[in-house]
Amino acid sequence: MSIAWPDLAAALGLLLVLEGIFPFLNPGGIKRALAKFTTIDDMTLRVAGAVSMLGGLLLLWLVRS
Repeated sequence: MSIAWPDLAAALGLLLVLEGIFPFLNPGGIKRALAKFTTIDDMTLRVAGAVSMLGGLLLLWLVRS
């Protein structure tokens, strides 16, 4: 299986667009949300990150199969 570089570039571009929407629309809300992240313990953030990655992998698998 080879990497489809144009697909990877498109996915990264879409990621940047999606991540930029919320700071563009509500910069104050993003500042408040990020400030709250400092109060969350490391293990909770790790679990949330792992769940997010697994959900993304599942979505990719469903879309590509």
